[in-house]
Amino acid sequence: MPENQSLGADAVGAAPVHGGPHGGGGANQIRVRAYNERLLLSLVRRTAGLSKADIARLSGLSAQTASVIIRALERDGLLKRGEPVRGKVGKPSVPMALNPDGAYSFGLKIGRRSADLVLMDFVGTVRERRIETYKYPTPATIRQFVRTAINSLIARLTPAQCARIAGLGIAAPFELWNWVDEMGAPEHDMNAWREIDLVEDIGEIVSFPVFLQNDATAACGAELVFGQGANYADFAYFFIGSFIGGGVVLNQAVYAGRTGNAGAFGSMPVGDRAGNPSQLIDQASLFVLEEMLTAEGINPDRLWRDPESWDDIGPQLDRWITQAARSLAVAITSVCSVIDFETVIVDGGFPAHVRDRVVAATRAAVMGLDLQGIAMPRVEPGVVGNGARAIGAASLPLFSRYLLDQNVLFKQVEG
Repeated sequence: MPENQSLGADAVGAAPVHGGPHGGGGANQIRVRAYNERLLLSLVRRTAGLSKADIARLSGLSAQTASVIIRALERDGLLKRGEPVRGKVGKPSVPMALNPDGAYSFGLKIGRRSADLVLMDFVGTVRERRIETYKYPTPATIRQFVRTAINSLIARLTPAQCARIAGLGIAAPFELWNWVDEMGAPEHDMNAWREIDLVEDIGEIVSFPVFLQNDATAACGAELVFGQGANYADFAYFFIGSFIGGGVVLNQAVYAGRTGNAGAFGSMPVGDRAGNPSQLIDQASLFVLEEMLTAEGINPDRLWRDPESWDDIGPQLDRWITQAARSLAVAITSVCSVIDFETVIVDGGFPAHVRDRVVAATRAAVMGLDLQGIAMPRVEPGVVGNGARAIGAASLPLFSRYLLDQNVLFKQVEG
């Protein structure tokens, strides 16, 4: 937040952080207090090392009000003090920070070939992770995975830590049932997704709130909050998973669009190498690499079983990177002809060295296109990596319960 911009105590409307009232007053006073608690937590999250005086100045609250709220957040274990910093004059400045153990949340990514469940702390560090691979996802498979993985992870927590679980966020593709041919799944199995409410279904397994977000949008939100996104006000985001998707960030907030599907870059027409009509999803998705490996008699399971180690994949990976970069370059120029993005961020469900090769090849491919009338965007690698979708999902309960700037992850569905 710019230093000359503040949010004062008159704004209301957020749900309480702590629960009940603080020493009397009406309902409006409770909501104001809750709003200000969220405001202070959000300021500390976005700018590490703020002192109490900094927090009061940036929030527009009086020093006394800010101090009272900070002490309450410390008592609740949501904020912690850093080591005092001594200046040339006056008292030492004490930096405040979010307490990593102040809250926890679970994030579930439902993919076409694998499911990923993470336990994340209040500052975005993944504490534990579980992965399940399959030929294609079914509601029954996901329910069993969630039940087993959640029980396994909760068993490793203390009762005090369990009491600090804010909820479970889900990152899932829209309309899974439409990907029958690409996943090689029986139509009747995939149609089962039409008949369930995913939030309600998973909500019957766990005892805390459940939230839902499109998978690529969740990944985009994770990059915005925990990755390179803090450096750019606007950017287009491409995430290469089993199927490629993306997101749009405008004014440092994820823009999800009318139906929540903005940034559905996989549907963009790019053409194939021969110039025939084709969509980006059929040129730059990982299922294309899977098909290349299968055609050569190579088991593609390694792509999903161990997405951080692809060292033994050779010529097929080289061909896929060349094809993906060519198509990405066309998509990027198309996107930037509509919105004048300064930056395009590319990430995916693969090792960092593969991501870097994809980015380098895409930069070169963009330079080979006719860019007349289009300002050349920067093409940068994402830093969150393979876990972006699950991390974005895990952020949903934390932002909903404790922070003001939920719009970085856009609207969620709570059950």
